[in-house]
Amino acid sequence: MSDQTAQPAASAAVVHLALPKGRMQDNVLKLLGDAGIRLNFDRRGYRPTLSLPGFETKLLKPQNIVEMLHVGSRDVGFAGADWVAEKEVELVELLDTGLDQVRIVGACEPSFLEDGRPRPGPFLVATEYERLTRRWLEREGLEGRVVRTYGATEVFPPEDADCIVDNTSTGATLKANGLTIFAELLRSSTRMYAHPKSLDDPAKREVIEHLVLLVRSVLDARKRVMVEINVPPEALETLVGILPSMRYPTVSPLHAGTGFAVKAAVPRDGLPTLIAQIKAAGGTDIVVFDIAQIVP
Repeated sequence: MSDQTAQPAASAAVVHLALPKGRMQDNVLKLLGDAGIRLNFDRRGYRPTLSLPGFETKLLKPQNIVEMLHVGSRDVGFAGADWVAEKEVELVELLDTGLDQVRIVGACEPSFLEDGRPRPGPFLVATEYERLTRRWLEREGLEGRVVRTYGATEVFPPEDADCIVDNTSTGATLKANGLTIFAELLRSSTRMYAHPKSLDDPAKREVIEHLVLLVRSVLDARKRVMVEINVPPEALETLVGILPSMRYPTVSPLHAGTGFAVKAAVPRDGLPTLIAQIKAAGGTDIVVFDIAQIVP
C-alpha cells in the first residue's frame, strides 16, 4: 500500500489541531500512529509536531478543546461528545472514533430512590455537567439543585449531595462507592470536530479532509481482518458467494491449476461463524491477519 500520510495538493493553509491531554490522549495518539502520523513533542510536551504537513498542533484538556473550537482558535480537534453537549456549542462532527465510550448517568445511594426515581421534593445534585444536569432535571420534572464539582464526584453522596451526575464506562467506581445508577442522560465517545468556518476555507478543508480520510482508514481497518483461503476449482463460486468482502474478493490461480487462492477483507466480529462456513464450502489453509488501513 502506498504511503497514505503524503499530503495531497500543496497548500499554504495551516490547520490548528487540538489533541486531548489526559484520559483520551493515549487512544488518540495510537490512532494517529496507526495512520502513519508520527508526533515529535517539544520540551514541555504541549506542542507536538506532526509528520503530516499543514498542521500546527497543541495538547489541551477535552473541555478546553471544545471551547477553543467554538471560539475558532482551533480548526479541528478530538473531544468527547459529552463536553460538546455540556458546552452547548455548534461544531461540525467529522467522525466518531468509537473510543473512550462512556455514559453520563445519575447515581445515588439506593435509600434515596422511590420506585427507581429520586424521592419527591428538593434535593442536591453534584456534577461537573451543570447544563446537562439542569436540562435533565427540567425534562424529568425533578426539584434538584445543582452543585458544581471539580473531579471525584462519586464521593459526594450522601453527606454533601443526595445524588450525582457523572460519566462512567463500567460503573465499577460508582459501585465501589455504594452508588447505584438510576438514569442515563447521554452516551459519549471521542469524536473529531471542526469549527464550521474552517470548513468554509477550501485550502483548510482539503487538509482537514485528508486527516479524516487517514483516521477513518484505521477505524475501518480495525473492524475487519484479511482472510486468505485455498479452494479447489469446483468450490470456487460457492466460496466466493459466502465471503462478505468489501467489493469483490481477490482470486489468484494456484500452481499447476490445482485450485485458487482467495483473499478478502471481512468483518472481524463475524469471523468465528465465517470460518466454519468456509470449511463447509471446501476452503482449506485459512490464514487470518490484521489490516493496518483501508482507504476506499
